[in-house]
Amino acid sequence: MAKPKRRYVCQACGSISHRWQGQCADCGEWNSLGEEAPQTVFAQKHDLSSGGRPIVFEPLDMPGVTPQRRGTGLAEFDRALGGGLVPGSAILMGGDPGIGKSTLLLQAAARVAMSGGSAVYISGEEAAGQVRLRSERLGLAAAPIQLAAATSVRDILTTLGGMEPPALLVIDSIQTMHSDQIEGAPGTVSQVRGCAFELIRYAKENGVALVLVGHVTKDGSIAGPRVLEHMVDVVMSFEGERSHQYRILRSLKNRFGPVDEIGVFAMAGAGLEEVGNPSMLFLSGRDQPVAGSAVFPAIEGTRPVLVEIQALIVRLASGATPRRAVVGWDNGRLAMLLAVLEARCGLNFSSAEVYLNVAGGYRLGDPAADLAVAAALVSALADRPLAADAVWFGEVSLAGEIRNVSHAGLRLREAGKLGFRRASGPADGAGADHGVRYDGLAFLPNLVDRIMADA
Repeated sequence: MAKPKRRYVCQACGSISHRWQGQCADCGEWNSLGEEAPQTVFAQKHDLSSGGRPIVFEPLDMPGVTPQRRGTGLAEFDRALGGGLVPGSAILMGGDPGIGKSTLLLQAAARVAMSGGSAVYISGEEAAGQVRLRSERLGLAAAPIQLAAATSVRDILTTLGGMEPPALLVIDSIQTMHSDQIEGAPGTVSQVRGCAFELIRYAKENGVALVLVGHVTKDGSIAGPRVLEHMVDVVMSFEGERSHQYRILRSLKNRFGPVDEIGVFAMAGAGLEEVGNPSMLFLSGRDQPVAGSAVFPAIEGTRPVLVEIQALIVRLASGATPRRAVVGWDNGRLAMLLAVLEARCGLNFSSAEVYLNVAGGYRLGDPAADLAVAAALVSALADRPLAADAVWFGEVSLAGEIRNVSHAGLRLREAGKLGFRRASGPADGAGADHGVRYDGLAFLPNLVDRIMADA
């Protein structure tokens, strides 16, 4: 029998090392390596070409039954899911501590239970009394939710096996679950992987919509092994700043619908409230034109959202080191855009501090935001307010070209609905009217000329 080798698994990223060390070489976390009990390996050859059970192949055009989605009663939650809960699906939801994951899922479970479906909520982090107190605060105490506080997967599956399969099963959280068949404390890589596999198998076999709450690391990614995200059907991220009341539920992976769809909520005293028109939410407070403010029509999945981009330029005395601070956008992309403005437009940002903020705690990943950020920077540098009824979108290349982006017509339609009458974008962009006068820009110097001419 071969001697088993020691393995040390990082509890933060799941990487494997064959010797212990204080810092993980992959993610940089300290004191995160834990020894995982190896399986006994027998030194013998295995022939897998026979002895198995034959599998049955099916044609692609074989008729089947399309599963019917079940609405959660929260339209924004259903939008992020792609239309509602799919029976037999596994959903993984991550988010910062205190962002509102448990509140959102408790509200969704209550809506499902009150609409005639059965909902089971199992908490591994709170006692049942704590969950009841939250339900009373949210006004959901009368909802017929089946509530339990448990961490043993064996106990959970034994209980569920002796009852009618529920329509919705919430496990809060997967890092607290424990299996007596696997060595290691709850939250270790092997425990998270094994417990998730058993719960997902139960959901698939019984047509139960399963929601697993996952902890996140300090950089915002879901803690535990990366294979956990491959095992589930939907991965969702609940985002937001604690200092803001807005929360965004974003779909990062979805086998049953579009990716990058978002649902917008506002945190209130009675829980999370849906925001049907997030554009008005993120544009609130724009009373007077201010230099350095530009409106950008972003696209999240299939949904247009208008957000305000704010820029501030502060001139420094010679010899001082300028700062670059960004909130809600990519820091590296800002550095690239500043370099293009200096090289192609002759503007000087090297002796000034640059501050960029996306209003409302929103986070932008759309490359079409380049032109709006450039407009805000030029406006702040020249101290000239942009037109209050104008929106800006387009991708900027290193050569200073303004390139075409997707869904230009959808962006213009949303801007026209909210009262904007002017739009600037790529020269070969959408020519549709939508009640908005469209001005095409071919190069970044054209943007500077337009801002100076309009001011």
